[in-house]
Amino acid sequence: MASSENPTSVEYIKHHLQNAQVCKTDEGWVWNHCQDAGFWTFNIDSLFFSFILGALFCFSFWRVAKNAKIENPGRWQSFVEMIVEFVDKSVKDTFHGRNPMIAPLALTIFVWIFLMNLMDLVPVDLLPWAASQAGADYLKVVPTTDANITFSLSLGVFVLIIFYSIKVKGFGGFIGELTLHPFSSKNKFVQVLLIPVNFLMESIGLLAKPVSLALRLFGNLYAGELIFILIAVLMSAGIGGIVGGGISYMIWAIFHILVITLQAFIFMMLTIVYLSMAHEDH
Repeated sequence: MASSENPTSVEYIKHHLQNAQVCKTDEGWVWNHCQDAGFWTFNIDSLFFSFILGALFCFSFWRVAKNAKIENPGRWQSFVEMIVEFVDKSVKDTFHGRNPMIAPLALTIFVWIFLMNLMDLVPVDLLPWAASQAGADYLKVVPTTDANITFSLSLGVFVLIIFYSIKVKGFGGFIGELTLHPFSSKNKFVQVLLIPVNFLMESIGLLAKPVSLALRLFGNLYAGELIFILIAVLMSAGIGGIVGGGISYMIWAIFHILVITLQAFIFMMLTIVYLSMAHEDH
């Protein structure tokens, strides 16, 4: 899997944190030699697993909806209904506008991010080893440890925030929100003095929303993946023994289940809160 038969710990860690990439260079499209490729670089593994997990979510929930039974529902149907009811209650308690898209969006965000986070529980060497047997040098299996994925999710939410802010408040109301709050005055002269201050504060707050969403999810999952890799390094070095390393791996995996669920929930709830704020028309 690594560049050498007996990689050092540093080489092992770098290898497992490296995405399988395709990029465009002066010589055309190339694999994995993308250090200086510029903008047109694609992390193929992140895109692949994101698409597969998204398709799995859509297909499984569609099958449940299509074959739903009122009497004697199956275990999977009951589990899906629990998730839908949980998300629906979260939206009703948090979102104060009227928009039929918010609940499906919240459900998609929660389940999709949870599935991407769940890939962190796959043994760190399993899928990379399988990929190496097929000739792939690199494979990073947790999409949410890729900042490109987390920022794309948060930017999608950011676009919706801007869209509904303008739709609900009007373009003038949206600009007024950026320039006349939180400080306001009926005196035109005072307004002119405060507009730059208001605009700076509100712009920073607005731009901080997608950045905080993306970095929070990325940071927590990247750190979790790194700890799994470090435990694997210690096990391969014989530190603590195979049994001790296996126990450490299991303990961290159990704790990490809470982390991956919590991060999906936080991303969903902040999305609902931000879109609720966008629908508020004062």
